Amino acid sequence: MVPPGLEALAAAELEALGASQVQPLRRAVACRTDAAAYYRLHLQARLPFRLLRHLARFPCAGPDDLRHGVLAAIDWDRWLPPDRSLRVEVSGRSPAFPHSHYTALAVKNALVDQQRQQWGQRSSVDRDDPDLVLHLHLSAGEAVLALDGSGTSLHRRGYRAAMGLAPLKENLAAGLIGFTGYDGRQPLLDPCCGSGTLLIEAAAMALGRAPGLEVDGAPVPDHARGRSFGFHRWPDFDGRLWRHEVVAAAALARQTAADGSPVPAIIGRDLDPEVVAQAGANADRAGLAPWLDLQVGGLDDLHPPPGPGLVVCNPPYGHRLGEPEALEALYAQLGQVLRDRCGGWTLWLLSGQPKLTGALRLKASRRIPVSNGGIDCRWLRYDLR
Repeated sequence: MVPPGLEALAAAELEALGASQVQPLRRAVACRTDAAAYYRLHLQARLPFRLLRHLARFPCAGPDDLRHGVLAAIDWDRWLPPDRSLRVEVSGRSPAFPHSHYTALAVKNALVDQQRQQWGQRSSVDRDDPDLVLHLHLSAGEAVLALDGSGTSLHRRGYRAAMGLAPLKENLAAGLIGFTGYDGRQPLLDPCCGSGTLLIEAAAMALGRAPGLEVDGAPVPDHARGRSFGFHRWPDFDGRLWRHEVVAAAALARQTAADGSPVPAIIGRDLDPEVVAQAGANADRAGLAPWLDLQVGGLDDLHPPPGPGLVVCNPPYGHRLGEPEALEALYAQLGQVLRDRCGGWTLWLLSGQPKLTGALRLKASRRIPVSNGGIDCRWLRYDLR
């Protein structure tokens, strides 16, 4: 499961990390992996929300089909004995199952009824921290049952305790940076940095920091810890293989860009001192504070380092923050300042309002459709001259 608009980018990422038979879908990517690659994706993939393990695909025209398909999907005696808790999630819908809540109940009932018959006891439902998470996806006349190995959404890296009013999800931010081609060898500037998510994800990519590790500061391979994932409770979990992948992921961390050169300036600016402090706290938790130069200031006193470089920006576009007139003036000023002071640079800007984007008085050379919190947006590239 990936953010809308990032399917092709995510497919390339998964393939580079060892997945095979990779196929972009709508808001998802299908692929095959062995256990090592599945663990590796949880540690190193930056774009997915969740990594589901396919169990079964079956015709599903009604309750009997659903019950039979679920019970035949796997050896439930091994995967869900009565002392293990579960949660069932449902996406999609079909005419026979219009309500996801009742569909989830039907899946749960099929499993616990079988447990009662066989064991005389049943699993409990745990919505917060279950031992096993099942995901059922419905489409016309068909159901796909999967295990959710992630447990919680992978976009939560753990560094963002402090957020602005309209936070950009970490995996979407990583995808937006991926589209720019940023590799840590040119200056990077965000003049409206907010909680710093774009810059933190960019720095993490440039320095090889795997998002699935739990470490303070620079990772040390022998002591690095992977985050806790749902598949750790699966009966076929291989702790030795997992440890091997954790050490390998930690060993990717660098103090420089991939070519050994120092990472040029990564600058974030915001008018609100409290927002800049939040960004600094997030960068510190991510172990990336030494590489970020976070400044309090507006566009008037913006003086970028020598270029060429890259400007990334997710300015407010009125759905959650800002008044229309003030925002139009902000965009006009942003366009003017960048034209005057960032010649030779490239701007990438996330736009959710075409009218506001027009106030930049810049011509986009590329438009990439994405969704930000359900808002139809465009990730726009401008070549500043």
